[in-house]
Amino acid sequence: MASRKDELIFLPLGGLGEIGMNAALYGFGPGKKKKWILVDCGVTFGDEENPGIELILPDLHFIEERREDLVGIVITHAHEDHIGALVELWPRLKAPVYMSPFAASLLETRRLGEPGAPKIPINVIEQGGRVELGPFDVQLVPVSHSIPESNSLAIRTPLGLVVHTGDWKLDDAPFIGKVTNAETFKALGDEGVIAAISDSTNVMREGVSPGETDVAAALTEIMGQAEHRVAITTFASNVARIFAVAQAAQACGREVVLAGRSLERVASVARELGYLEGIPEFRSIDAFERLPRNKVVLLLTGSQGEPRAALARIAQDDHRQISLTQGDIVVFSSRLIPGNEKPVIRIVNALAEKGVRVVTDRDGLIHVSGHPRRGEMAKLYEWLRPNLVVPAHGEAQHLAEHVRFARSLGIPHALVARNGAMLRLAPGEPEIIDHVRHGRLLKDGAIVLDPADKAVAERRRLSLAGIVTVAIAIDGKGEIAGDPVIDVLGLPMKARDGKELIDIIADAVANTLDSLPRAKRKDSELVENAIDRTVRASLNGAWGKKPACHVLVVEV
Repeated sequence: MASRKDELIFLPLGGLGEIGMNAALYGFGPGKKKKWILVDCGVTFGDEENPGIELILPDLHFIEERREDLVGIVITHAHEDHIGALVELWPRLKAPVYMSPFAASLLETRRLGEPGAPKIPINVIEQGGRVELGPFDVQLVPVSHSIPESNSLAIRTPLGLVVHTGDWKLDDAPFIGKVTNAETFKALGDEGVIAAISDSTNVMREGVSPGETDVAAALTEIMGQAEHRVAITTFASNVARIFAVAQAAQACGREVVLAGRSLERVASVARELGYLEGIPEFRSIDAFERLPRNKVVLLLTGSQGEPRAALARIAQDDHRQISLTQGDIVVFSSRLIPGNEKPVIRIVNALAEKGVRVVTDRDGLIHVSGHPRRGEMAKLYEWLRPNLVVPAHGEAQHLAEHVRFARSLGIPHALVARNGAMLRLAPGEPEIIDHVRHGRLLKDGAIVLDPADKAVAERRRLSLAGIVTVAIAIDGKGEIAGDPVIDVLGLPMKARDGKELIDIIADAVANTLDSLPRAKRKDSELVENAIDRTVRASLNGAWGKKPACHVLVVEV
């Protein structure tokens, strides 16, 4: 029973403004006494703005400060953009975690492969199951997607029912997992849905998404016509695609070899839970060279151009056990995530130089999305009849178009809420009532950094202009002991006028030291700052760039 002061809040901290990094809070209660659940805790890929950063995590500072009021974390499915940040961020929250058996098994398998990863207590819920978390009654509603046991969430509260769609599509023959059941969603609509927080990924595309059966047929055709090896790269977590590749290989008398630890991990969990029933055991990398060229299908990671993934290493002849040669085929059975174009193009060009044919989704139906197009979205809204639609899982253009689309269907309310926007769903008209701290955290090796960390800015500067290191020995009287030692990294050899940059640096260091009285040379910090300024200014005049400069003064 709701009191007059109770509110139902939706507060996204990731996933509304980008595709990935999904993390959404729901709050219920009066004022500052609300209880919260967190739906998903995912990552997105690094980008060129953050050199060396492979993964980006949501900043959960808002709920970290209120973690005693966080009654649960619910995971919709096991894709990395929904679960990938949990291992890093759960120790900051330490709330109960709820997910399906497949997601739980995959998370545990991943944890065992990462030394030092925390043991997260998981509460396993079967699809269709319900759990009460404080004022929230949360039901896992099965939907079709590219990974087993994907769920929408029916979130019931004293102020009404919210449907958080998660990632979904309509597919009557999905190979893996359950279908998105019309009757289940119609029943939710009959119950009364005050808001649908809904997938926006394919809102720009008309019609209905093709199914995995269509992909399997296309892959079978490619394999059947291929004279030599066929390599297929896809997202490691796409179990439906793994199944489709294996089925096509069976039809063509080929054996599947897996390359990539993440693929091996996902395939192992899928087989253990019965999702690869009827599919022969996959072969290890060791079998690749032994199998006849026309009897093998290589299923491997690297569809997004990841530099250490199997495909990139093969393209650069850097893989110890696998090589592709003239006449082989590489199939990119995946969508290209915006921002990954350059590394993928490099791989495609390297393969082409070897005489390897590359097939992408421009050449045939070798990939289908796990997300709904407009025709599917219209059906869902027909079933649910929500009072409000809030677009999620999309960049700014997707969110804006989703609002226009929802309004065209006659939905009473549709609005854009970006990360950090606190949206009151009930009581009364939906309204953004506040904005809270949100942002990104950067996974740097085994460490999580704040974007404001000086290492991030320094690395960005190093990637643009290199570094100069100067070491100087000064005795107690302020005299220079020996010649300064100068080293450079990432700088060109000569300036525009042909003069060696190392000579320009040496002159700048010598002139600066000569200009400082011996008394001032005893102040090491003063000397370091003076040399830093002069070296960078001299290089800017000769080269047009200011590199990072590290000056070390040693007192002898």
